[in-house]
Amino acid sequence: MPASRSSERRSRNQRLDLGPTNRVSVVRTALAALLVLAGIAWLVVYVVAAGPDTDGTKLTAMGDLGKWNYAIGFGAIFLGLTVAAHRSTPLGRGRGVVIGMLGCFLIGLVWIILYYITGQTLTLPLITDLGQYNLVVGIGFMAVGFVYATHWE
Repeated sequence: MPASRSSERRSRNQRLDLGPTNRVSVVRTALAALLVLAGIAWLVVYVVAAGPDTDGTKLTAMGDLGKWNYAIGFGAIFLGLTVAAHRSTPLGRGRGVVIGMLGCFLIGLVWIILYYITGQTLTLPLITDLGQYNLVVGIGFMAVGFVYATHWE
């Protein structure tokens, strides 16, 4: 009896389906963590030692960059989170995708709400210095959340 076309197709697909590898890339995971930590460290050092609220005598090279320090710090954080969304990292597969996606969405939302509630009255160092750029930071976190959303199955 001849084989049906569906069983023939199924057997061909099984041979051709290579499937995702289940290995975790230590290098990509470490790079993602390093980028996020470097971005956070950059922002902390700038706000504490070379920012607009300091005397300007420490880390003058960093102080000369001005508001570009925020772009460097948040850029490193966003790049690290985007690298972590790859399937070869723990955040890039399974439940990690949902955690990364919802985490980025919530951080972005809380950042924007925090700016609108406290940005006008309280003097939080980072929020006050960024001004309207807080919206860019919040939307940036949400954009990284959408990167995770594209990997959700």
